[in-house]
Amino acid sequence: MDIGNSRKECDTTGTETNAGYPEADFTLDVVHRARQILQDRGANVVLTQDGDRPWGPCIDERARIGNEAGADAAVSVHADGAPASGTGFHVIMPARVVGGAADTSAIVDPSHRLGVLLRDAFEAGTGEPYSSYIGQQGLDTRGDLGGLNLSKVPKVFIECGNMRNSGDAQRMSDPQWRQRAAQALADALTSYLTG
Repeated sequence: MDIGNSRKECDTTGTETNAGYPEADFTLDVVHRARQILQDRGANVVLTQDGDRPWGPCIDERARIGNEAGADAAVSVHADGAPASGTGFHVIMPARVVGGAADTSAIVDPSHRLGVLLRDAFEAGTGEPYSSYIGQQGLDTRGDLGGLNLSKVPKVFIECGNMRNSGDAQRMSDPQWRQRAAQALADALTSYLTG
């Protein structure tokens, strides 16, 4: 599919821990928990996937859902499948991309603000360290991700940890840690939307 500055395949597989805990189950659980917190605070939450299909929609559909909803902000929740020696989380923010269907000019600055708030809340709320293998101080800026390139609303990705790292995998498999992750996501979005 066209992501503005290149073409990418629809990524549907995700990763999993060595014990077989899938990224899709992890992310859906965290997002359901965060949705409840945000709804309790009066927010309207739209999910691109709600467990109603075996895997999430393609990247162009994910961006379109947020755009058509007129979202004030969008967060794409993930878990990484990096080499086992890498640990930690990182937040990915959009680079300035103008080409084809992509024009992130209007969302780069607000997305950066959202990304910093999310990074700070996630570190404080979960104790997860910044990624040791990508980004700087828990932040990464990319122009090759269709979900960011095609978004018309402020948007960031978060890789909550590395499912291939034994320590990260252990934390991410713990329901109490997932609740803290959800609380951090909700707190960051609340700060962004009310700030």
